[in-house]
Amino acid sequence: MNSMTGYGFKEVIQDSTQISVEIKSVNNRFLDLNINMPSYLNPVESRIREEVTKRAVRGKIDLSIRIRELNSSAKVSVDTAAARMYFDAMKTVASSLGMKDDSVSLSLVVNQDGVLNVTHEYDAEAMWIKISPVLEEVLNQFAADRIREGENLKKDLLEKLDVLDSCAEFFAMWQPKMEEKFKEQITSRFNELLGDHVDENRIMTEVAAMLVKYTINEEIIRLKSHLEALRKEITSSPVPGKRLDFICQEANREINTIGSKNQFAEVGAMVVNAKDALENIREQSKNVE
Repeated sequence: MNSMTGYGFKEVIQDSTQISVEIKSVNNRFLDLNINMPSYLNPVESRIREEVTKRAVRGKIDLSIRIRELNSSAKVSVDTAAARMYFDAMKTVASSLGMKDDSVSLSLVVNQDGVLNVTHEYDAEAMWIKISPVLEEVLNQFAADRIREGENLKKDLLEKLDVLDSCAEFFAMWQPKMEEKFKEQITSRFNELLGDHVDENRIMTEVAAMLVKYTINEEIIRLKSHLEALRKEITSSPVPGKRLDFICQEANREINTIGSKNQFAEVGAMVVNAKDALENIREQSKNVE
């Protein structure tokens, strides 16, 4: 089981190139991967995405790759025709204002658009060779962080599940008492209405029919089945997050029904405990991949 939150960072210098890779993730219903990197790496973006998706199925993930060349590979070209055009135009302006020609400085000319052109030559494949091992290490950190947090989540989920198992056993133990209480109430009502003319066979028939509707036996069976499914997902599934929420909804339905049929304060208190534990599991399932 993995958490959807994780972090990894690495910065290295290789062959006069500083490479920084950072990845972080938070909860999200689906996988939402955002990559921030220099545009010249676009040809290898699919490889980067592939490496990330090997380690993550869900979560909002932000990956940042920064590259800095310590020895500049920039190439500068000069458009002398543009420079002459700007210079002549500036001299004309200066003359019309009664200023001297030498008031037009070199810095003013070269700062004009198109006079100096700076280009960089990047080889995406060569850069990928440099980035790849750094990315691998960062993703390993990221995966280990998610696994570590996932183990903590798993421990908490199993503790809450133990509480639910205890609640289910408590309901099963009190089921006969609830049925006996219901029988007593039905018999008492018949006695009040019919007095000495009570037909015991009719009472038993009515009680049996009503118990089919008001017994919690089926709810307990289904609840235990849902709890077994929860435990299997938590302990066996590598990505249980989405299914955990669904099973919790089903278990909650059974607990609500038990609560609606209950007539004992003790059972009512246990229903509250069960709903609280189940809600904690539902909340934690949002953090699980």
